[in-house]
Amino acid sequence: MSASPHPADTHDRIRIVGARENNLRDVEVTLPKRRLTVFTGVSGSGKSSLVFGTLAAESRRMIDETYSAFVQGFMPQTSRPDVDVLDGLTSAITVGQERLGGGPRSTVGTITDAAAHLRTLFSKRAQPHAGGPGAYSFNVPSVSAAGAMTVQKGGRTLAEKTTFSRVGGMCPRCEGMGSISDLDLTELFDASKSLSEDPFTIPGYTGDGWTVRVIRGSGFFPDDVPIQDFTKRQREDFLFKDPVKVKIEGVNLTYEGLIPKIRKSMLSKDREQMQPHIRAFVDRAVTFITCPDCEGTRLAEHARTSLIGGRSIGDVSALPVTELRDWVAGLAPRGIEPLLESLQALLDAFVGIGLGYLSLDRPSGTLSGGEAQRTKLVQHIGSSLTDITYVFDEPTIGLHPHDISRMNDLLRTLRDKGNTVLVVEHKPETIAIADHVVDLGPGAGRDGGTITYEGDVDGLRASDTLTGRHLSARTPLKEDVREASGTLEIRGASTHNLRDVDVDIPLGVLTVVTGVAGSGKSSLIHDSLPRGTEAIVVDQQAIRGSRRSNPATYTGLLEPIRKAFAKQNGVKPALFSANSEGACPVCSGAGVVFTELGFFETVESVCEECEGRRFQASVLEYRLGGKSIADVLEMSVDEALELFTGAEAKVPAAAKILRHLQEVGLGYLTIGQNLTTLSGGERQRLKLATRMGETGGILILDEPTTGLHMADVAQMLELLDRLVDSGKSVIVIEHHQAVMARADWIIDLGPGAGQDGGRIVFEGTPARLVTDASTLTGEALAAYVSGADAGGKESSAPGGADAAGTDATTAKGTM
Repeated sequence: MSASPHPADTHDRIRIVGARENNLRDVEVTLPKRRLTVFTGVSGSGKSSLVFGTLAAESRRMIDETYSAFVQGFMPQTSRPDVDVLDGLTSAITVGQERLGGGPRSTVGTITDAAAHLRTLFSKRAQPHAGGPGAYSFNVPSVSAAGAMTVQKGGRTLAEKTTFSRVGGMCPRCEGMGSISDLDLTELFDASKSLSEDPFTIPGYTGDGWTVRVIRGSGFFPDDVPIQDFTKRQREDFLFKDPVKVKIEGVNLTYEGLIPKIRKSMLSKDREQMQPHIRAFVDRAVTFITCPDCEGTRLAEHARTSLIGGRSIGDVSALPVTELRDWVAGLAPRGIEPLLESLQALLDAFVGIGLGYLSLDRPSGTLSGGEAQRTKLVQHIGSSLTDITYVFDEPTIGLHPHDISRMNDLLRTLRDKGNTVLVVEHKPETIAIADHVVDLGPGAGRDGGTITYEGDVDGLRASDTLTGRHLSARTPLKEDVREASGTLEIRGASTHNLRDVDVDIPLGVLTVVTGVAGSGKSSLIHDSLPRGTEAIVVDQQAIRGSRRSNPATYTGLLEPIRKAFAKQNGVKPALFSANSEGACPVCSGAGVVFTELGFFETVESVCEECEGRRFQASVLEYRLGGKSIADVLEMSVDEALELFTGAEAKVPAAAKILRHLQEVGLGYLTIGQNLTTLSGGERQRLKLATRMGETGGILILDEPTTGLHMADVAQMLELLDRLVDSGKSVIVIEHHQAVMARADWIIDLGPGAGQDGGRIVFEGTPARLVTDASTLTGEALAAYVSGADAGGKESSAPGGADAAGTDATTAKGTM
């Protein structure tokens, strides 16, 4: 690499002056182009506001403005970030942690170019020949039938016979889903009741709702006769009738039989994308079985029987990418060299990024946030674009320490191709490879938003910032482990890649389940526990709710606050709800108003009446401890706790919930901020906070250190110990070596991922794992506790782990 560019040249640097998004305090920073810059700092310090909310957002907005006004009308309308100067920008590509959607037919193959490459390959080589690439696609309907059509010729209408040829590869029975569903009618309605007696047990099918009013008013059956007494024709119309126009209460609407309506409205999405109450209904009422026609391949017969070397496109799509790569490498080029080279490079990228265990037919909705981010990265690895700004949000999430080095290699590869790589990250291994580091803080929320360090990694390590002090710190191995109070027996687990696994999980202790990504950890813990096991599962799935949902409403914190306001002022609690009587009449308590602009995007703007504060002006006159209800909702958890433990506004019930939020490291979070703004790690910790008051039982956490700064990890470790000491059996799926070191018992899966995993390769204490050092996890933990950091230097923190423990108090005070 050449020497660093001179900062005065806009060709070689990005300059940000006066950035004020969210908690940023007039931040000024200069970033070198075509270098790898890592942004560090505690959760909530302002990293994402600077990188995503300012730099990437402005790049995207400026690109959008190059389109015509007509095209812009169909694009999201974004305002310029709150920043004075932002120059030297290039086109930015954001690779975030959002889970991949795309519907129930979306797979790893369809969201990358891999499936398209395979379809082209089979259309060129497979025998018997089935047609073009679309003939091998389960997303394109297949038709093969004789028929007739009318055509206009010379002013006369003629009827001509024709044949509809096969145009797609979709299995006609399951419509490309791979499975068919059977609904249990007893879970849909009470047949002993009439329609007027509110018989439905389907979410949203309430007696006064339009869905039920259409059914009752359709005229196809009586509404005062029990459903079980319907005639054969009435029952057929009730359950299966095709859509038909009906007039209900003077309004033209569409009536459709109950079964097809449910299939369209509730079964057309991946289970992972369903709202919790819909998912619970589907789990209760619907049985999914593998389609007997296509045997789960999703493909029509002509696509299933068109083969290359005895294998169909369905067969090869089900192979782990590592095996598929070997199969492709064994094909003779014979005129399709460019296609094979492109497909081979794509599959190599999957393996290189640690996703070789995936198969192309894996539904995209089942990927974790980390897997989704790495899958998105695959398409950029082979790109010929240069001088692009790539922005990554914690790319090491979900990665075993063994895999982080491969991710680091990919980041460096993107940089060395002439791109600017910006990474928000907490892992020391990735911080160590940075050309440039920007550390934000000193704390979180209102205590953050400033640049505390800017320079190289050695300078960061020598600095007195929170990140600098923890960069080389180590958590010591636990020598005195707890004794188990019992065991949870798993026998013959074979879900996904598990190979008939037998294992005893100790109870009453802190158990950490480890292994490389794809080794079978989640399959073992989430899908293989004995039937009837009562466990509290706290994961990183999105929290469902409306745009009005926030931490105060989700945790139940708002209820004691509203009552305290009401008691203090002698009024009704409903006045202090933005969803009830206290709501601003103009925006209905949303804080924003929406303006419809025809075919243009709806514009959202701050409500001028309440200035975004959501409440009526008269409600804001009421005070508790000198604060209005809007003031309180704009407070951080730490600030609110100080208020509600003070003499002027003591609210014990609110303080209890706030302490739980503080204990899980969310002290910086604004209690009234929208839930959609939270990261996966913040969502998990918010869920954990709501379960903190429960005693006993089994608690399962899925990578609870996700999104946590090194200082916050120390606080999380203390919390895990307190949970066990309170009587809980805590099972943690985790890659972080500090959590492994603190465990009482470790269960390691492997030895590899996918087909190379699915076995127990170690059970025992952390100390034994290090001594044994026969697994990838053992090697990583041994290297961690030895005191050598990612840069190969000995820990400079006196006492290593003691430094982490000492600074835990400091970290807690800044959150």
